[in-house]
Amino acid sequence: MLRQRTIRRPVHAIGIGVHSGEKVRVTLRPAEVNSGVRFYRSDLGAAEPIMARANRVTDTTLSTTIGNGQHEVATVEHLMSALWGLGIDNLRVDLQGSEIPILDGSAAPFVYLIQSAGIEEQNQARQFIRITKTIEVRQGDAWARLKPFNGFKASYNFVADHPVYNRYPKRASINFANRSYVEEVSRARSFGLVSELDTAQAFNKCLGSSLHNAVGIDEFSILNEEGLRYEDEFAKHKLLDAIGDLYLLGTTVIGEFEGYKSGHGLNNRLALELLKRQEAWDYVGTGAGDESLWTQDVRPLAGALSA
Repeated sequence: MLRQRTIRRPVHAIGIGVHSGEKVRVTLRPAEVNSGVRFYRSDLGAAEPIMARANRVTDTTLSTTIGNGQHEVATVEHLMSALWGLGIDNLRVDLQGSEIPILDGSAAPFVYLIQSAGIEEQNQARQFIRITKTIEVRQGDAWARLKPFNGFKASYNFVADHPVYNRYPKRASINFANRSYVEEVSRARSFGLVSELDTAQAFNKCLGSSLHNAVGIDEFSILNEEGLRYEDEFAKHKLLDAIGDLYLLGTTVIGEFEGYKSGHGLNNRLALELLKRQEAWDYVGTGAGDESLWTQDVRPLAGALSA
């Protein structure tokens, strides 16, 4: 059986909020079985958690923000993506600030934090959402969908006509049965055009953005001295974001995600539409009594979730 997971000991990081520009501290702590991922605004002395759930999303402008009606936590998608990649089900996140620190702009620092804390299996079986019918949401010519698949596969088409973007692959597709999230996806960074920075900052976004936490692009070149980490880093970062947004379903999906020009808003709409369409999915348990189910439908995920 595949067991639920948490971390073995607390671990913390200090960094800048990419949108707020503020210095923030985040502490990850072990949590009990079936508790899920919960965020606490410890800087405000808040006792009520903010649950990492799709129906708690309050804003999707350039990042994903969740709230509980009183307080909010912004830019949760990279941490949530790392939690999916390492199969972490239960976690307490204490935050001294309004936003998860951006660190290097990818999920890799969170992967490192979790691995350094150690991963502990818990005495409770995991459950998965298995897609049984295709679900799709659209906005203009952009769309995102989930469809049945034995395992988890994700693909993204990044569409942008720009001299730099046009030099690199605009599509990424990964079957996680045989490819590692940690190696293939986690290091893909946020990116953006320098020409759009002033506009974003006028709306109090990207105030902490720099070449230390994003890939900067001018009219003709990548400004980071080290260049790209993956040839298809732009498309892979969009995949990284989508995985984090979908993990707000509260468990891992068995199915295939496809995105075309989609972003945080459509990712969240897709998750909410899935929850509404109960005829399009079911739960698959991984207990001993469900061995026939999880052998067929969950085993392809086991390698990716135990990296």
